[in-house]
Amino acid sequence: MTGRKQAHPRLAGGLVVRSVSLVFGLFLYAVAIVLMLESRLGLSPWDVLHQGIARHTPLTFGLASVVVGIGVLLVAWALGGRPGIGTLANATLIGLYIQGLTSIHWVGELSHSSLALRVPFLVAGIALAGPASAFYIGADLGAGPRDTLMLVGSLRTGRRIGVVRAGIEVTALAAGIALGGTFGVGTVAFALLVGPVVEAGFWLLARSPLAADEPTGLPVVIGE
Repeated sequence: MTGRKQAHPRLAGGLVVRSVSLVFGLFLYAVAIVLMLESRLGLSPWDVLHQGIARHTPLTFGLASVVVGIGVLLVAWALGGRPGIGTLANATLIGLYIQGLTSIHWVGELSHSSLALRVPFLVAGIALAGPASAFYIGADLGAGPRDTLMLVGSLRTGRRIGVVRAGIEVTALAAGIALGGTFGVGTVAFALLVGPVVEAGFWLLARSPLAADEPTGLPVVIGE
């Protein structure tokens, strides 16, 4: 039986349109992360690491995200993973957006809200990962640095992509917890729900007027 590649929808239009989609999607992803951060109910594995680094260095949460993203990009590049425009944008813009958003006074005050409000922050943050991923992955301008590391790691070791990605995520999470990052119900919820949420984002994009007639034949890659 012939295997079928899982494809993601691609934005219609030229480089300018897809670049705008990339930048907008990365901004939405940053908003999603900030909502989870301000919920104080747990972060995604990589963001647990970013928060842990921020607690032990002069770096803010947003700048820690940039530094880690660039570091991962360089490691992946050294192992043979060629970065694209989307890879560079992913490594830098999400963290810079987070830095800008968390510097707004009222955004920082959200973390002092009651639990009844912080739970919806968490839910909204996870839900936003769907359209955010659809816009920046649908731009088809390159995988994120962590995704590139996953792909080249799989190629180098001969292990399945899922196994390599799981190993990378667990390593980042363990390091983040050791550094004091926030691990909680939000971390578990993100791990369980981000896949279906992103699939829903792809489904909606594919059926919208924004999508190109044909999806790409590239494997779907989820993550920052």
